[in-house]
Amino acid sequence: MCSGTIHTGLLVVSYATYLLLGTIGFWALEKNAEKEQKMAVIQMKEAFLQNFTHLTVAEVEQFVKNLTDAVQRGIYPVGNESQTEVSNWDLSNSFFFVGAVVSTIGYGTLCPKTSAGQIFCVFFASFGIPFNIVFLHRVSKMLSLLCERLGRWLYAKGMKKKKIKFLTLLFFLVMGILVFLCLPSFLFQVVEGWSYSEGVYFAFITLSTIGFGDYVVGKQPDRNYPSYYRTLVAIWIIFGLAWIALLFNLLTTLLEDTEKKIAQDLHKMRKAGKDNEENQKRYQPAGFVSAEEPSLLGSGGDAQKTVSLATHLGDAKQGETTFSL
Repeated sequence: MCSGTIHTGLLVVSYATYLLLGTIGFWALEKNAEKEQKMAVIQMKEAFLQNFTHLTVAEVEQFVKNLTDAVQRGIYPVGNESQTEVSNWDLSNSFFFVGAVVSTIGYGTLCPKTSAGQIFCVFFASFGIPFNIVFLHRVSKMLSLLCERLGRWLYAKGMKKKKIKFLTLLFFLVMGILVFLCLPSFLFQVVEGWSYSEGVYFAFITLSTIGFGDYVVGKQPDRNYPSYYRTLVAIWIIFGLAWIALLFNLLTTLLEDTEKKIAQDLHKMRKAGKDNEENQKRYQPAGFVSAEEPSLLGSGGDAQKTVSLATHLGDAKQGETTFSL
């Protein structure tokens, strides 16, 4: 027990340290480059506003293209130069990006643009994704142990095993939905201004690592977010992934067991059908002659003897009748 606790503690510390190193690395490599890009976009917008009446169609199209590229890079050209102080690569946003990388969600709304940042991302993800899998496996194991303790407690109260299995699964499902889907969706409704259904949609798409990128936290330029907001969301993602991975594993096991039971039932039905056919053949009445079994009447000379005997018996019967008259 003590050894397992030490291993878990070392894993948590190592995992947190790895994420923090990644956060600092992306912050150092991308922050200044992003600031320069924001300045260039603001200057481009100001030049457009000063000369838009004299621009040609080709120049307007080029401006729209540059503007679209800026938005895709996470740079929203709203406000003035003071907006450049709000960075997508501060420590909180960098930590959120690191969590999205190791969890393989990949929203696509924020990504490194410098060559050094891209190379760093390759190496960080190469080791971070397996590290994340190990960490999630340990968290899932801890959740399973919690359910097992609940099951043992219910068993000590005299409850039947089938009922215990159902109740522990129900507890795991309801608590997970409440903690990782319902409550966070309410928070997203308040902070992001989304509807509750949009919050539920974002939570599930994120935790299932689908990551469409149509909804992303902390990306609306007209809202002020707490500095720790995206860090908390990243922590929610990490532990939520452990819960939903265990849930998918349980559902997969349930489907496989159901499939095996159906296959066994079908096999039993086929076997019972074959046994019934054999029993019908075995206990068939002796006087019943099937068209497919002429051998029961005999063949060749035996058949002729049978016909002759029948004729003789008929003649004898007719003689008896004549004598009696």
